[in-house]
Amino acid sequence: MQREIKEKEVHALNGWLMLFVWILLFCGAVVMIIMGALMLEEDSAFGALMGCGMLLWIVNMFLLGGFKTLQPNESYVFTLFGKYHGSRKKEGYFWVNPFCSAVNPARFTAGVMSKKLSLKAMTLNNEKQKVNDEEGNPIEISVVVIWRIVDTACAVFNVDNYMAFLSTQCDAAIRQVARQYPYDVSSNGDEKSLRGSAQEVADILKGEIQTRAEMAGIEILEARISHLAYAPEIAAAMLQRQQASAIIAARQKIVEGAVSMVKMALDKLSDEKIVELDDEKKAQMVSNLLVVLCGNKDAQPVVNSGSI
Repeated sequence: MQREIKEKEVHALNGWLMLFVWILLFCGAVVMIIMGALMLEEDSAFGALMGCGMLLWIVNMFLLGGFKTLQPNESYVFTLFGKYHGSRKKEGYFWVNPFCSAVNPARFTAGVMSKKLSLKAMTLNNEKQKVNDEEGNPIEISVVVIWRIVDTACAVFNVDNYMAFLSTQCDAAIRQVARQYPYDVSSNGDEKSLRGSAQEVADILKGEIQTRAEMAGIEILEARISHLAYAPEIAAAMLQRQQASAIIAARQKIVEGAVSMVKMALDKLSDEKIVELDDEKKAQMVSNLLVVLCGNKDAQPVVNSGSI
């Protein structure tokens, strides 16, 4: 079972104070070396003073490796002889044990070598991938994830590479969420869909990725679908289906309006007693009005010069 490593603050000293001490030690080492070299011809005992000065100078050069600088929203993760020593998140100039080594497994990911971890909000734009929705239709989908590191120890030691880990988990979460919803509103009346319920799907996707990224010490700030489309092999067929659905919906609206207008015309003729129509004439009038109102092209009127 993997041992859980909790983040802790590393013990660090003020960098400016240590710089002052380092300068004093450096000056002392130089003075000891010069005095020992000048007095060596008069008394060989001054050779020890010169040797101590050289040793102090070597130690002082080694202490120089403990000076570090951090900018806002950056962090160092230190190990000491293979063990986790602590993390530093406070910006400024400081000094730590020179034996400490800074660790960042993703330092080469952005193309720049850096042993500092960025605590800023970062964006992960995953490549488009082909998945199946709830109805089994192949679709292309990609997401944009805004994230940041909140636990540096977990990000460094719990996973091999936290950026590659997050990218893989995003791919898995997309497949998991996409299988739960149809691309568009399904035939059974379900209101939630990948296209029509963008906010609900984004919230579920964010929670799914957050659960997977918890062990890497990563907080998901936002996750949204950036690309959503049918796969090329069915895109044309789905477009025809959408067009057919739109035509049917439009025809239904036209028929409802036409029936309402025909009923209004018959009621108006009857109430105001403009003309008396028997059932056969009413049927013929209804047929003519529906043809005119529901037709795709403009009707050509025919004037009846005889009796109705």
